[in-house]
Amino acid sequence: MVDIGYFALCLALTAAGYAVFASLVGARRRHEGLIRSGENAALALCGLYTVAALGLWYAIFTHDFELQYVAQNTSLAMPTQYVLASLWGGQSGSILFWGWVLSIYTAATVLFNRHRYRALMPYAVAVLTGSCFFFVVLNIFAADPFVRLPFTPLDGSGLNPILQHPYMAIHPPLLYAGMIGMTVPFAFGIAALAARQLDNSWLHAMRRWLLIPWTFLGGGLLLGGKWAYVELGWGGYWGWDPVENASLMPWLAATALLHSVMIQERKGMLKVWNMVLLFFTFGMTIFGTFLTRSGIVSSVHAFAQSNVGTYFVVYLFLIIAGSTLLLWRRLPDLQAETHLESFASRESAFLFNNWILLALLFAVLWGTLFPVISEALTGEKITVGAPFFNQVSTPMGLILIFLTGAGPLFAWRRTSKEGFHRNFGVPAICAGVTLISVAAFGVVDFYALMSLTLCGFAAGAIVLEYSRGIAARRRTSAESTPVAFYRLLTKSRRRYGGYLVHVAMLTLFVGFTGNAFSVEREVVLQRGESARVGDYTVTFQTLAVGDDDSKAVSAAALTLERKGRFLATLIPERHFYKKAQQNTTEVSIYTRWFEDFYIILVGSADDGASAKFQVYINPLVGCVWWGAALFVISSLWTIWPSARDRRMARLDRESSVGTWEPALAGVPS
Repeated sequence: MVDIGYFALCLALTAAGYAVFASLVGARRRHEGLIRSGENAALALCGLYTVAALGLWYAIFTHDFELQYVAQNTSLAMPTQYVLASLWGGQSGSILFWGWVLSIYTAATVLFNRHRYRALMPYAVAVLTGSCFFFVVLNIFAADPFVRLPFTPLDGSGLNPILQHPYMAIHPPLLYAGMIGMTVPFAFGIAALAARQLDNSWLHAMRRWLLIPWTFLGGGLLLGGKWAYVELGWGGYWGWDPVENASLMPWLAATALLHSVMIQERKGMLKVWNMVLLFFTFGMTIFGTFLTRSGIVSSVHAFAQSNVGTYFVVYLFLIIAGSTLLLWRRLPDLQAETHLESFASRESAFLFNNWILLALLFAVLWGTLFPVISEALTGEKITVGAPFFNQVSTPMGLILIFLTGAGPLFAWRRTSKEGFHRNFGVPAICAGVTLISVAAFGVVDFYALMSLTLCGFAAGAIVLEYSRGIAARRRTSAESTPVAFYRLLTKSRRRYGGYLVHVAMLTLFVGFTGNAFSVEREVVLQRGESARVGDYTVTFQTLAVGDDDSKAVSAAALTLERKGRFLATLIPERHFYKKAQQNTTEVSIYTRWFEDFYIILVGSADDGASAKFQVYINPLVGCVWWGAALFVISSLWTIWPSARDRRMARLDRESSVGTWEPALAGVPS
């Protein structure tokens, strides 16, 4: 099976190369047979990649330690779910997984557009299969997962212990699906330029393909935050780690793109800007992958230094050079149809939103790269920590909260004084009520006050938009308020589903604001001794130790009380993994509606008579997890095709039968 997997990978190289050739030549010659042949080759490529991935999985599940990758990333003692995750746990396996997922995206793009966007599809297929070609080359020549050892070890090294967590079996595939999926909208952008089909059709073609990876990437980031919170033992969910930043940056760019394309659709503006932003979004996925796989940055989940970084640099250069040249040649076709008429307009708000998102992106990029730059220039690596990122991102985040609410309140083109007062009155009142209420609870931190006040403003704006939509439906039909609300969400998924996404983001921001009120304390307790932290009293009861074949465990038992009332028994643990010679922590968390009591076992005396604990009280952290769940649900709701979308797709299929030549009329000779 292993040999079959490697052979399939080699055949995939041929299939990818042929798909690129057939698609480009077919588009240029307007040859239906070649175009179809290129699409079929793309489908075959997906099948071959699947065989290669299954071949490696077979070796992993059968513990074929003769295979170097299996020996380095699995062990006999690993639970099944982590054995499954070993496919993407190492360098070469994760690159194979990347190419496999990309081939699935490619096949899905072909199948869903068999009868749609025919002028764009040959070029889109060429770009997608060309990207697959790169990853096949990477696997065969630089990161071969099928390399055999000269001997067969009795057991493997296994995954990093801190990565052996249920969330880590889901978090990386979500991030991969997000990063990889950005190739599809990029392919449609290149296709629009190549085919000179620069009306809004390419925006319609790529919109859902942009939303899908955007959702995957956002969900993966939030799930990674949950993993860090419960596993790493530092009391938080976001540490501005280089790998975290590498995933955040393309998500920020994609968020900016999702907003700016609405201006192009409505007003015919920002055509060049949107192309640049699309190319930049895809470029950031490749650049982020280069950062984490080249070994130039240090992270708990970065890969070791290897030669794959050189391949990514070359690939990124080709992407930048090729897309820039093509864009430059099509500049005359990308002239704006209208211009910005007023700063008090929805176009202006969306454009300002773009600037802030990109400013935040470049701040994160600078902070991530600064240690590398400083080491290259001075020989000394100067680390940029969380204080820098927090100081820069906080004011930008406040502006984004305001724009979340203000954007929909502005009219297209320009907002009159009457419209301004009519639209901003209710949100302003909500902001004032929020400010007074929060201040009454004793909140004095400026940024916390501003954050919660602006969340109140944005929430008021969203409620106003929903109430107006519901009222409009009730005037034209006999619907009840709940039915009208449901119909709004169903009939106008893009607009009102988007408002649900905004609600999710506001919930997340409320959770982020809780960091301003967090309490951190280190305590050393004798057995039976108590310590007061905030409103809580924690008492150290006992310490138990245990041992098995893979690890040694120390577990402390503590009782938690609040205002004299018993709440829970907390059991933080400390593990020592023998094979990896590595310590990990298992935190213990007591969750209330508005805060978490979070405790870590730092260390203990040999006789167990005393122990050191790190204690955190994290207010509003639950809003982060509720916001994350709402983000995923609302994004999926927005993505799901409406009845109108399905009807239009059916009409496209019916009208395209036997019309290849007209469909390809825009292809340049």
